Amino acid sequence: MSISVASILLSFGIALFSYKGFLIGGTAGLAFLIQYAGGLSFGKVFFLINIPFYILALWKLGRVFTLKTFITVFLVSFCTDYLPTVFEFGEVNPFYAAALGGFLIGTGLLMLFRHKASLGGLNIVSIYLQKYHNISAGKFQMAVDVLIIVAAFFTVDIYSVLYSVLAAVFLNLILAVNHRPGRYLAMD
Repeated sequence: MSISVASILLSFGIALFSYKGFLIGGTAGLAFLIQYAGGLSFGKVFFLINIPFYILALWKLGRVFTLKTFITVFLVSFCTDYLPTVFEFGEVNPFYAAALGGFLIGTGLLMLFRHKASLGGLNIVSIYLQKYHNISAGKFQMAVDVLIIVAAFFTVDIYSVLYSVLAAVFLNLILAVNHRPGRYLAMD
């Protein structure tokens, strides 16, 4: 149930970003760049980009993690492409879109992390590098995200890049505040 709810939150945030021409980091950011450059649907590109990463996940991170991640990627891919048929965006202020999209994606990721799943792709690589090679997952993700932002300058306008950076702040704020050891323990 939690993976389904997380996938819906993620897909709504991603669809909002797609509508406004924003992007995020990681494999989703790569899918956005391909979508904007080639006109392909985010969901199809995102699903296909993730396929090779399942081998690493299965080999080093386990079947349960891999299955949960595969289900999440499938649901996010499907729901993101399906959402415009059931929900129509109108006039959306870009600052509000960055904040709301960042909060939705951050909350969805938080739910996935709490249930030992991920959004696939580069999240899998970062978990692997940290677990087996003592390379900081956060530093790896940051390096990849910087490369995606640099590539964005060739794909979207400067305002979309700036709002995307702002959205990343909102997304990471959710994770920084809520994804800490000992957070949300049951009370006696």
